[in-house]
Amino acid sequence: MSVITCVEDLRVLAKKRVPKAFYDYADSGSYTESTYRANSDDLAALKLRQRVAINVDQRSTRSTMIGQDVAMPVAIAPTGLTGMQWANGEMLGAIAAEKFGIPFTLSTMSICSIEDVASVTSKPFWFQLYVMRDRGLIKSLIERAKAAKCSALVLTLDLQILGQRHKDLKNGMSVPPKMTLANLIDLASKPGWALRALGGRKSFGNLAGHVKGADGIMTLSKWTASQFDPTLCWDDIAWIKEQWGGKLILKGILDVEDAKIAATTGADAIVVSNHGGRQLDGAASSISALPAIVDAVGDQIEVWFDGGIRSGQDVLKAVALGAKGTMIGRAFLYSLGAMGEAGVTRMLQILQQELDVSMALTGNKDIKDVGPQHPHQTLTL
Repeated sequence: MSVITCVEDLRVLAKKRVPKAFYDYADSGSYTESTYRANSDDLAALKLRQRVAINVDQRSTRSTMIGQDVAMPVAIAPTGLTGMQWANGEMLGAIAAEKFGIPFTLSTMSICSIEDVASVTSKPFWFQLYVMRDRGLIKSLIERAKAAKCSALVLTLDLQILGQRHKDLKNGMSVPPKMTLANLIDLASKPGWALRALGGRKSFGNLAGHVKGADGIMTLSKWTASQFDPTLCWDDIAWIKEQWGGKLILKGILDVEDAKIAATTGADAIVVSNHGGRQLDGAASSISALPAIVDAVGDQIEVWFDGGIRSGQDVLKAVALGAKGTMIGRAFLYSLGAMGEAGVTRMLQILQQELDVSMALTGNKDIKDVGPQHPHQTLTL
């Protein structure tokens, strides 16, 4: 594909280049995938308000997220197994994000470790934490994030147990991939991925060597699956906040009542998210939940949006409905799987260009002046 014009081009390329099990891992939702589809469909249904004869020269997409200057109100979301899309993918994604001027979030379930990412970046990145039964491990991960000078902790609240994703079961998805006949045939058709994988990390970098009695990849995978903590409750956030001591972001809020509670925890931001439709199938789309949450808590805490963003127009729509920032997951994985670091850079360029042009055509010069609090409305509702 000689010309990359949109995120969809990158998705198509990633599907050709990434082994099926890992592509499907990224491009899937739980059960019927209804919520996964709704995230994108409901964004697409929102219509922008075209304006004309307004001076839109010298536009700016620059903003801030929890006080951090950003080139546009977009952060790369935490995504598991990123290094299986492209060898050492988390490191490459962090490099691309830093060069572009947006935050990068490293997942607990990453292939590259906190230390790996710190070794290739010069500015602080964010670390995402899953709460597990082993509180000693949690303290250790927080201390490692501090040592790496991570500037924010993203606490994911909506994965106390795993939602079932049918494609993962059918593909026998594992890290590293099982050498079944189907997988061997698939890998043979993707020699570039296989060659890169030879020199890349192949395990869960944040956990390998840090879990007693689970150093082998299969025992580590089984241990991890049993460790997500179903007892997680709001009281745990105070303990985590005390251990961390820095900026805290709560991800996975979809309900107004939960948002009101989250706003009282002392966190710095909440992310309206349904985990990309990968957890509770049949839940509301993130964009449909956003306005009511902004109305309920928007003056108490920063509200961000995650779920279905595939374009700069999607970013503009989320901001117009009150989000102070957005997070992108699948768009990042598609771009990484398609072209590595260069793909991530191209994807960010595409999002920013689409955001800039769409701002101009809706009569906006500054992204910070977009939102329900401003008299000029960007959406036709």
